[in-house]
Amino acid sequence: MRIAEVGNVIEFREGLQGIVEKVNENSVIVDLTYMKNFRNLELDARTVVNHKNYKIVKESIG
Repeated sequence: MRIAEVGNVIEFREGLQGIVEKVNENSVIVDLTYMKNFRNLELDARTVVNHKNYKIVKESIG
């Protein structure tokens, strides 16, 4: 299992994506406003995702 880094884009649940803002011991805090359809989904702007429950879809630049 690879742990995401700040700035990575991850995917979790049924296709939700977000940018990792903070990495914790067992989870990451994700900014969901990255998604184009964010406003239509009526979700909070941020959420916590356990390391076991996501995959990295885009590495951070830098």
